[in-house]
Amino acid sequence: MPIGIWLAAAALAAALPMAWWALSGVKLEGRVARANLSQGVSVTSNLRHATLQRSASDRVVAPFMDALVRRARRLTPAGVIESLERRAFLAGLSESWPTERLLATKVVLALVLGGAGGLAFLANPSVGTTLLAVALFFGGYFGVDYLMDLRARERQSTIERELPDVLDQITVCVEAGLGFEAAMAKVAENDGPLPAEIGRTLQDIQIGITRDRALAGLLERTDVTDLRTFVHAFVQAERYGIPVAQVLRVQADEMREKRRVRAEERAMKMPVKIVFPVVMCILPALFVVVAGPAAIRISKINFGG
Repeated sequence: MPIGIWLAAAALAAALPMAWWALSGVKLEGRVARANLSQGVSVTSNLRHATLQRSASDRVVAPFMDALVRRARRLTPAGVIESLERRAFLAGLSESWPTERLLATKVVLALVLGGAGGLAFLANPSVGTTLLAVALFFGGYFGVDYLMDLRARERQSTIERELPDVLDQITVCVEAGLGFEAAMAKVAENDGPLPAEIGRTLQDIQIGITRDRALAGLLERTDVTDLRTFVHAFVQAERYGIPVAQVLRVQADEMREKRRVRAEERAMKMPVKIVFPVVMCILPALFVVVAGPAAIRISKINFGG
């Protein structure tokens, strides 16, 4: 394939991010606010001047992206949008990456990569380039889902590892005389995905949501089996009048035991996972180093080299 086609594809792939960066510029919200405060109450207003004071991102990029998102929402089934929102919650990206932004990213990536594949097809029309264009288009569209699934699994694994330590801290705080919400507030001061989710749950309780509904929202945002077990046990203990400190202590011991068992299970799987890299990569190189000189000497003796 000519090098010009690859250069054109690379230019197309880099065009949209560069256009975004060029049009975004420096945000002028602070300067506009100061100008409005300094002007005071005016009888007439210059709408053109006020519009031009806004950044290029707000005037050009944002309306274009909004129109693109509206069109994508109309063409996307409701189940796909709900699945995307669910992935964003599990990945912890629901605030920084709302559904509209994710849809726009999926569409832009699909168009950019599909356009690169289309250039390759125009340069060399064949079945291979056709499949390449289709694969790039769908890869760009569904690549966001794959990346969010990876982030969600990593986040769930982190929450699973943090849970025993968090339960220990809550247990110590409750046994020291603090209430359950106060113990949650102490835990929320730490760093990590689980303390952040506990802090959000505490905020839900403080604005008037019942504790059961707030804990149910915590389970929906995390979807971790061990955390679900703890929440159900805590809700049942609170409903039937069982001491909370006792339930917390039992659950903390159980979660630590589960973490130890998982660590031992991963350690037992390690030799099996190492077999294939050793056989495929290390043994051939070792065989060449050990048997190579002997093979060369034997060949010289037998063939008179």
